[in-house]
Amino acid sequence: MNTRPQNTLQYDPRTIALHWLTVLLVASLWCLGQSIDWFPKGDPRTYARSVHITLGVILAAVVAYRLAWRAGAGTRLPPTGSGPMDKAAVVAHKLLYVLLVATVLLGLANAWERGDSLYGLLRIPAFDAEDKQLRENIEDIHALAANAIVILAALHAAAALFHHYRLKDQVLQRMLPRR
Repeated sequence: MNTRPQNTLQYDPRTIALHWLTVLLVASLWCLGQSIDWFPKGDPRTYARSVHITLGVILAAVVAYRLAWRAGAGTRLPPTGSGPMDKAAVVAHKLLYVLLVATVLLGLANAWERGDSLYGLLRIPAFDAEDKQLRENIEDIHALAANAIVILAALHAAAALFHHYRLKDQVLQRMLPRR
C-alpha cells in the first residue's frame, strides 16, 4: 500500500495524524500539569496525577512511533528555501523532539522518584522517597522542559501562521489534515 500523498507538497496522513496527536497530548499534559495541585489531596489528586502519568506514557509511545515512522516510511518534504528561516526550522524541529524525549524521561523519573500510585490500583515503587531535594529537582527540571516545549511549539505555530498569512506560501498546508 502506498502511503505517499497525492499532493507532494503535503505530508502523508500518518505523519499529519501523529503531529496533531502530539499537539493534543502535549497541550493536555501541560494543562493538567499546571493544575494537579488544585485537586484536593487524596483520591482526586491521585487520579489527576494518574491521568497525567498515563497520558505521558502514551506521549512516549507516540513520540517513539513518530520518530520510527519519520526515519522510515514517513514523508520528508524539502525545505521551502535555503535561508536562515529554513535553518531555524530544522533546528526548532530537532529541539522539539529532544525536548519531548527529555520531558517524557524526566516525567518517568519524577513518577519513579515520587513513588506514585496509579489510580489507587498500582504503586510505582519510590526510588528514594526520603530525598526531598532530588524529587524537587526532577520535578522542577521536568516542568522547565515542559514549559520550553510549549514556548517552542507556540513559536513553531506562529511561524506557520507567518508563512500562511505573510509569506502566503504552502508551508502551513503541508501539515493540515486533508478534507
